[in-house]
Amino acid sequence: MSILSSIGRFATEFSAARARHLTERTIRSLPIELQKDIGWPDAFDKDSGYRHGVGSWAGTK
Repeated sequence: MSILSSIGRFATEFSAARARHLTERTIRSLPIELQKDIGWPDAFDKDSGYRHGVGSWAGTK
């Protein structure tokens, strides 16, 4: 694997992580009633602290 492909993969993962962060921040800014309507609180397992669907940038790797 070349250094350029590693940098490209890193940039792609960073971009995806940023998009997930911005989406999560936007959803968390909605009123609690709307968050419950879309099922947002269920996306987070409070016991383990694991967020479903979050990739390597959140420490799941």
